[in-house]
Amino acid sequence: MDHSQVPQDNSHTYGGHRKLLYATNESGDYVGVTSTGWEAETLATDSALDLLAQQQEAAWQRAQCGETSPLEYYMVYRRMDLALLSQTSGVFRWRIRRHFRPAIYARLSEKLLQRYAEALGIETRVLKTLERQP
Repeated sequence: MDHSQVPQDNSHTYGGHRKLLYATNESGDYVGVTSTGWEAETLATDSALDLLAQQQEAAWQRAQCGETSPLEYYMVYRRMDLALLSQTSGVFRWRIRRHFRPAIYARLSEKLLQRYAEALGIETRVLKTLERQP
């Protein structure tokens, strides 16, 4: 892309910041050029954020109805998936899926809850309850 063609669409997703992109100058060399945004990138980011909000709301509804444990909601709230929570907590994925069952989750040890709390960046007492914004 030519340095004069770098998009400057003032994207709200940048939060007033600029992004460094590389483009070619008149002599064909790559140079760093700052951009205030790109409409296509903004649409993709907004779409992804909408999907995350829908997933969070669905997990909230399931947790409130007692279909799943608060662990699943907090995992989605922190924008994690099963693999990431497994890696950060050191708990196997099959065990985490099992802990999504409210009856099993209610019997978890303090030690295991502490591991989840550290991985999710919340307090253990919050993990025992269901709060919209921990």
